[in-house]
Amino acid sequence: MNAVIDLLSAVCLAAGAFFCLVGGIGLVRMPDFFTRVHAASVTETLGAGLVLLGLILKAGLTLVAAKLAFIGVLIYFASPTASHALAKAALIAGIKPRLADPVADQSSDDEVTSSKR
Repeated sequence: MNAVIDLLSAVCLAAGAFFCLVGGIGLVRMPDFFTRVHAASVTETLGAGLVLLGLILKAGLTLVAAKLAFIGVLIYFASPTASHALAKAALIAGIKPRLADPVADQSSDDEVTSSKR
């Protein structure tokens, strides 16, 4: 039974490390603020959650596991809330999301400025 729990723990730790690594790369490579906030949110929620689950499996039924579970619950609720607050503050500050097609952005801006004249 210990071997199965150790294997599950190793899988969770490896998957959590993978998602944290991919999220870190996403923070560097994403084009604008909003996609970077999304990458950070996924990293915190999924990556850290899997790492905590792996550590909980390693700890067994102890006080340490209860503390890790409490940390996981706090991350689960705080990370999406903080990401939403950051995105909303950025919108209020005037930061606009980048659209998928930059050519369409230029043509729509040209139409808006020509209709204002």
